[in-house]
Amino acid sequence: NPPQVLLLEGGTEPQRLAAARYWAACVNCQQPGGEGGPCLVCPTCMQIDAGEHLDVLAYDGRISNADDEAHPGPIRALNMDNIRELKQKLRDAPHGQGRRVVLVSSGAVAAGRTALKKLPGEPAAVGLSGKQAAAAVGQGRLMHLYDNAFAERGILTAQVLLTRDDLKNRTRFLNIRNTFSELLNWGVIPVVNENDTVSVNELKFSDNDNLASLLINPVEADLFVNLTTIGGVLDANPLETPDATIMPCIEDVRALNLDTLCGGKTSVGTGGMYSKLLSAHRVAQLGVPTAILPGCEPDVIPRLFAGETIGTWVRPEQRTVSRRKYWLAYQADPQGTLYLDTGAADAVRNHGKSLLPGGITEVHGSFEAGALVRLVYDRETVGVGLSNYNAADLLRIRGLKRHEVAAILGDAHYPEVVHRDNLLLDAAL
Repeated sequence: NPPQVLLLEGGTEPQRLAAARYWAACVNCQQPGGEGGPCLVCPTCMQIDAGEHLDVLAYDGRISNADDEAHPGPIRALNMDNIRELKQKLRDAPHGQGRRVVLVSSGAVAAGRTALKKLPGEPAAVGLSGKQAAAAVGQGRLMHLYDNAFAERGILTAQVLLTRDDLKNRTRFLNIRNTFSELLNWGVIPVVNENDTVSVNELKFSDNDNLASLLINPVEADLFVNLTTIGGVLDANPLETPDATIMPCIEDVRALNLDTLCGGKTSVGTGGMYSKLLSAHRVAQLGVPTAILPGCEPDVIPRLFAGETIGTWVRPEQRTVSRRKYWLAYQADPQGTLYLDTGAADAVRNHGKSLLPGGITEVHGSFEAGALVRLVYDRETVGVGLSNYNAADLLRIRGLKRHEVAAILGDAHYPEVVHRDNLLLDAAL
């Protein structure tokens, strides 16, 4: 399969871009690389080989000017200019040169609210049911705009609506992967959005950054591009440092202090630079680079593929995780927390060991066996993994040796609480 690119278009804050997943001898600098196909992004000169075939996944949060209660009224109107801009940006570089595109788009609620203004009394779409109803009204209209915009270039689009439960269920996850594969092979651009009409808190992605980062896995993307309204990732919080400058490259996204750099999560807990860099951290674990580009500049994507240094690059990690562990760690929120002692934290983090009952000091939360739990030591997250025990049993056996566990639970018990095969270290949560 040709290398693939995940293009994220959206958000209003800066972010990331990165190098290539597998390195080969670069056509620009002839530097040797590791295993796997041709060089996508040269680690030395940071240029893209425009001759490579790439698949693109795009998310445009700018389609809707605002999607939270802080921006009421007309500002929620669908932004047609941004749809036209996006079509223009994708027209030449990513599509039609062997680069296949997946677009993740917001804007269904905004499109619905715009349509509702034409009804007598201009009904207000407020509250959960109101927003879901507005999404039902707007989703078809949003797709109609995309259909028309891309049809001008002879490009066919397809609508894909997802909830988090669709990616959590392994069977549905595999079906989604197969569907994307067929659409991309046909040269169709899938337009993906959260299925707002049926989503509830337990099924929501929290924001489209999260949705896009999870789609990296089934799409099997090789590059993640995010178009923002400013030039790239700033080296300091602009609210505290007005003269903050754009970082041309982020070598290690894990080393960033997101609370300091971003001022923590946004007031509503969704979106913003915090969640975008968190998503960049996630995709870096799969070995996928991320591109943060000034989406308002002309021809920014063609310039990117032409090799121009623009925006911010966030490099992927050299040591990648398996797609199974990626799915396991991020398909759901942790249901509980296990606090580790020093020995257990060192064994799990530095020696590739599984977590045993004796290394657990505290158990927080109520969860069943098989639930995703967070492992914490000294107030820092060590990783996440699947627990072989429910919370009630863990409270009985924490801190005990194996023979002591057998005396309480009998011989039919697991020696590990979290097996290393079901554990992802340094999870981006």
